[in-house]
Amino acid sequence: MIVMPEIAAPALSVLDLVPVRTGQTSAQAVAASLALARRADELGFRRYWFAEHHNMPSVASTSPPVLIAAAAGVTGRIRVGSGGVMLPNHSPLIVAEQFAALSALAPGRIDLGIGRAPGSDPVITQLLRRSGTTSDVERFPEHVTDIISLASPQGATVRFVSGGEYAVHATPNATDVPEVWLLGSSDYSAQLAAQLGLPYVFANHFAGDGLERAMALYRSGFQATEERPAPRSFITANVIVAPTAEEARERALPQARQFARMRTNKPMTPLPTVEEAIAEPTDALEQSMIDQTTQRWFIGTADEVATTLREFAAKHEVDEVMISPVAGSYEREGLDSPAGRLQTLELLAAALR
Repeated sequence: MIVMPEIAAPALSVLDLVPVRTGQTSAQAVAASLALARRADELGFRRYWFAEHHNMPSVASTSPPVLIAAAAGVTGRIRVGSGGVMLPNHSPLIVAEQFAALSALAPGRIDLGIGRAPGSDPVITQLLRRSGTTSDVERFPEHVTDIISLASPQGATVRFVSGGEYAVHATPNATDVPEVWLLGSSDYSAQLAAQLGLPYVFANHFAGDGLERAMALYRSGFQATEERPAPRSFITANVIVAPTAEEARERALPQARQFARMRTNKPMTPLPTVEEAIAEPTDALEQSMIDQTTQRWFIGTADEVATTLREFAAKHEVDEVMISPVAGSYEREGLDSPAGRLQTLELLAAALR
């Protein structure tokens, strides 16, 4: 009998949007996420990243640098970072200063994931870019390289038309720099990461289409540098793990309903509890959206999800998967507890050891 070798387990990381459920305050949501970050550190997860989203009733991750500092303070080993900073909303110098300060707070543990999406609706985007200095999306590649230069120990030099020069440093005497990653779900981001010789993350947790093409473009076009001689990448994924498949499916429903509401242009609400999500009537269009959405998620028992995640990582040739633990909460579970998200991390980490 031929015995097939076991597929290697990928390293695990976490992407956190700091979900806000019915009746929960922002303070309780943040407390729950910090408890989750602390436990991820204890379980051996590689990274813990915070997303940037604005004006969403179910998401409290509006300011990644603030949350990263808080997470760094309650952890001791895990890398903490942004997944990501939406660069068109911010001045490159401000981003460089923030992450240079974070690198001084937690040397060797800071990741700067950068994206070019707005992270919100058109009205909020206008408010974020009211000054007019950060809204030129066409200058995104230039702004990325500016941040890398500004945060480096050497700093950057501003050259004037008259011939003069002006030295700029994100922090006075850096001994450590954040690791910069480009995030995206399109050919553009993959090609830019390759061109700049940067590591790349495909945002599979919300956009599964185009994954194979983006990864192929990144790897084939990668421009090696002395600092980064080979391409590095990982993929995000929505994951719910529970003791039974039935519970996992129930815990998937609150977030799946949010995706359906968003895609059918219904008003957004705090994340419903599992009981609320089960009780809410569903029309044919919403059910179709829910089915399509969850089809790409990893939902089930620890052994089931561990097996499919191993296969997923092997298929796409990555040694790391960043999970977004989107398990909803039952009404009985504490408002300052990560509940189902914590269960997902603990069960999956044990299964992949």
